[in-house]
Amino acid sequence: MPFRASLNTHLHSIPANMKQLFEFVPIILFFIAYKFYDIYVATAVVIIATIVQVSYAWFRHRKVEAMQWITLGLVLVMGGATLYLQNEQFIKWKLSIIEWLFGVAFLGSHFIGKRTFVERMMSSNLSLPAAIWKRLNIMWGVFFLSVGFINVYVMYNYSTDDWVSFKTFGVPGLMVVFIVLQMIFLYKYVPEAEE
Repeated sequence: MPFRASLNTHLHSIPANMKQLFEFVPIILFFIAYKFYDIYVATAVVIIATIVQVSYAWFRHRKVEAMQWITLGLVLVMGGATLYLQNEQFIKWKLSIIEWLFGVAFLGSHFIGKRTFVERMMSSNLSLPAAIWKRLNIMWGVFFLSVGFINVYVMYNYSTDDWVSFKTFGVPGLMVVFIVLQMIFLYKYVPEAEE
């Protein structure tokens, strides 16, 4: 019986995991196009992939999340400027702008609405004291702002090859480390699983 319950839990999480994987497709295609061609072909590829991704979300669910629209807008503007002006700095800045928007949104949620972003996203699966929700939300906001500044440092102090590797592997790696640290922080607040 425990095995069956565990299996059902994993099976129900597959659509969510596939959705998260689907969100990385433009980044993966950007990396592949850059390795085989150059930053400009990679930029064109990420523009097309993001348009396809948002279109798919709209036709499949008749709904596109706000951050997907913002990402699409930034990809079109910054990617378009990169291609039109033949200046790779525009596509590099896109990452920082998106990270900063996330950071400001998380920190701003302390002042708008009754609950922070983190609490809205996780409260159905986790029960925490209000002070911990706020602390967790601040951690997320600071994390996103920090990644944006790290990106600026990388783009101005390292080669485009290094920046592409940072965007493709470094940012997700930082996210994994941050989530592990968050889990350690939350461990004492999560009740022990029932037998």
